[in-house]
Amino acid sequence: MRVLFWVQHLLGIGHVRRAELIARAMVEAGLEVTIAQGGFPVAGAGFGGASVAALPPARVRDAHFSPLLGAGDRPVDDAWRARRAAALLALAREVRPQILLLETYPLGRRAFGFELDPLVDLVRAQPTCRLVASSVRDILVRKAKPEKERQMAAAARRLVDLVLVHGDPAVLPLEASFPAAAEIRDLLRYTGFVAPARDAVALPAGAAQAAGAEIVVSVGGGAVGFDLLRTAIDAARLLGEGGPAWRLLVGPDIAEDGLAALAAHAGGTPWVVVERARPDFPALLGRAALSVSQAGYNTVMDLLTAGCRAILVPFARGGESEQTDRARLLAARGLATVLPEAGLGAERLAGVVAEALARPRPGPAPGLAVDGARESARILAEEASRRGA
Repeated sequence: MRVLFWVQHLLGIGHVRRAELIARAMVEAGLEVTIAQGGFPVAGAGFGGASVAALPPARVRDAHFSPLLGAGDRPVDDAWRARRAAALLALAREVRPQILLLETYPLGRRAFGFELDPLVDLVRAQPTCRLVASSVRDILVRKAKPEKERQMAAAARRLVDLVLVHGDPAVLPLEASFPAAAEIRDLLRYTGFVAPARDAVALPAGAAQAAGAEIVVSVGGGAVGFDLLRTAIDAARLLGEGGPAWRLLVGPDIAEDGLAALAAHAGGTPWVVVERARPDFPALLGRAALSVSQAGYNTVMDLLTAGCRAILVPFARGGESEQTDRARLLAARGLATVLPEAGLGAERLAGVVAEALARPRPGPAPGLAVDGARESARILAEEASRRGA
C-alpha cells in the first residue's frame, strides 16, 4: 500500500525526528512510503527505507514564524509558491497514494494551505485514494481567539478522514490545548507517544562509565537554544569541578561560529565539554546524572524513556505555549523540574541543578503508551484496508 507523507519543519527539527520514527514504522509494516520533504536538509536524518522527494525548501528565522524563507534566506513569493505546489502535485500524480498523511496540517502549518488544499483535492480525485489523515503531536499551541480554533476544526472536518494524535488521552487529551478538538472527536485516534526504543541507540564501547557521571545539556536542533547553552556554561563554572562533568550538545541549527563561541566561553572549565548533538543522545540520557533541556516533544520522549532526572526550560517566546504545557505536565507527575525561560540566570540554574542531583533518579515513566510510531502505522494500514474493502 502506497503512502505519501508530507513533512515540513520550520524552526527546529522535532517534526522531522518524529516523522522519521513514523516513516520507519510504516516501512516495517510493509507500506511503500514516499516522504515529501519541505524543509531544509537535516544532518543525519533517515527515514528507514522510505523514498524522499525534496520540495523547494522553506524555513522561518524565529518564533514569529513569519515570513517564510526559501533558498538564500529570501522571503518566498507567489512564483515560489507556484513552483512548490506544482512540484508537490506532480509527486502525487507519480506516487498515486492510497494513503495521504499530512504532518500537522490542517491543525497547524496553515501557511502551506496554498499547496495542501490542492493536494488533498488531487489525491481524493485519484481512484487509488483510500485515506487522508493528519499527524499531530500531543499538544497544540493555544490560540488567543476561539474562532481560529473553530476554523481549524472545520478545516479538519473538510479535509481529512482521521487525525492521529501522538499522545495519551489519559495523560493529556488534545482538548486541553485545543478546545475545538471536541468538535472533531470522532476523527481523533490516539496513538500513544512516538518515542525511540530504549535500546535503539547504544553508546560507543567504553563510553558508558564516562557518561554516567554527566549532566547532559541539550537544545534539540538549537534554533532557539543558544542562550540556554551559554547559561549552562556559567552555571557549571559556579558549581565548580567537584561534581559531575557537563556535556553540552549543540544542535545543527546553531552555526559553526555559534559552536566556536560556546567552546570559547567554556574555556578554562575542563569539566565542561561542548560538542555537536550526537545520535546516541537517548543512550546518553539513560546513563546521565541529570538532563537540562528545553521541552520539545522529542526531547521529552527521550527523557521519559530514559528515566533520568530532568530540568526543563521550556521555549516560550513568540506566544509559544506548547513546551510550557508539556513541561508543567511532567512536573505535576514528579518527573521534572521546570524553570521559566524568562529571566533565567546562571545562579538560579546552578541552584536548581544542585537540588535536582540530590533527588532520586525517577526511572522510566510508568504507564505511558510510548509505541506511537508502530500504532500509527497499524491504524493507517487497517483503516485504509477497511475503506478499500
